[in-house]
Amino acid sequence: MATKHARLGRPPASSSAETRGRIIDIARRAFAEQGYEATTNRTIADEAGITTGALYHYFDSKLGIYQAVHDEVQERVYHLLATAERNGDTFLEKLEAVYEAAHELNRADASLAQFLGSARIDRRRIPELTESLGGGDGRRERFFEAIVDRGIETGEIRPVDRDAMLGLINAFTIGLTDGLSSDDDEHRNAIDGLMLAMRSRVNDVDERRSRH
Repeated sequence: MATKHARLGRPPASSSAETRGRIIDIARRAFAEQGYEATTNRTIADEAGITTGALYHYFDSKLGIYQAVHDEVQERVYHLLATAERNGDTFLEKLEAVYEAAHELNRADASLAQFLGSARIDRRRIPELTESLGGGDGRRERFFEAIVDRGIETGEIRPVDRDAMLGLINAFTIGLTDGLSSDDDEHRNAIDGLMLAMRSRVNDVDERRSRH
């Protein structure tokens, strides 16, 4: 019979950052798969190989763990997307670079997108999460607003179409994150399909402009 390893108590300072990072990684996957309510501190501690008491050395509550996971995921995802966005100049170049980066990130670790999708549901129906995190997706909306506004500057998007384009991109991004993060092929196909439609739309704008 396999011998169980004793769970760790409070770690020495030298391993503190590593243990905290492991807790966040484990908690992210647990919250993504099970949701906030079904995930317990004991589940996280057991998976991390520490005692529940040691968990409180790092976080004072499950909400504290969730907040740390949320902040870490937001920073990782939007740092990567912002870096990708800067590689493009036009609306189409920026949008394609962003979705290509999102696809590669999803292939590397689908739990990031899955957590964002789960969080979108949990924080709108669980009062303590709504109070702590808010109920909207303002960061995503501001990020894509800047890309669409670049398209207006370059003439790829008509000003009158701004709100419609933002609505389409936001709906697509939510669907990509919430519905397709577990299927790499469908994730890829959805991005390819959107970019085909976007190129066609921009070409139509260019053709109408050339007639006048």
